[in-house]
Amino acid sequence: MAKQYDVLFRLLLLGDSGVGKTCLLCRFTDNQFHPAHISTIGVDFKMKTIEVDGIKVRIQIWDTAGQERYQTITKQYYRRAQGIFLVYDISSERSYQHIVKWASDVDEYAPDGVQKILIGNKADEEHKRQVPKEQGLQLAREYGMDFYETSACSNLNIKESFTRLTELVLQAHRKELEELRGPPRAPTLARLEEEEQQPLQGEDTPKTCWC
Repeated sequence: MAKQYDVLFRLLLLGDSGVGKTCLLCRFTDNQFHPAHISTIGVDFKMKTIEVDGIKVRIQIWDTAGQERYQTITKQYYRRAQGIFLVYDISSERSYQHIVKWASDVDEYAPDGVQKILIGNKADEEHKRQVPKEQGLQLAREYGMDFYETSACSNLNIKESFTRLTELVLQAHRKELEELRGPPRAPTLARLEEEEQQPLQGEDTPKTCWC
């Protein structure tokens, strides 16, 4: 059977409970949106294949629980991520303030060179906005990250943000990708594929799409 993708990357969604991480994931992978909120327990994931610059990329996207009681579990996944979304809710100043903590955890537990994007989610709830867009842009500049305001409800910047993070990961692994185009196979990318079927302890099955 012909291989259906060229490379596998893992992306991670981080942020407080209720900021809409699951909704972002479901909108991107399944083009679905469910307004009812059911908190993620531990870690769940979905997969999607996209093409960027002629490369078929299989993206394994991990959706983590934002509650503190699950953070010991979710931190196990940081070290296996090539790209991370830091997500806050534009209608929650508290979730925005907590981005500093999430970014600190990434610095401590994620591998060097991991790519990051800041997401201000629920942009459709302008009437409830507590975090000005410029405030999000400023924080992104301080951390050297790209920034998007998104809405899973209205499908605003969903494809754009996921595609951009994938592009950043591809750029960071450019040398390995050049080797991928001809023998020998790049060790890091090969290892990623070998690990695809090796779940971490307590790893869950792919999730159903409820926010």
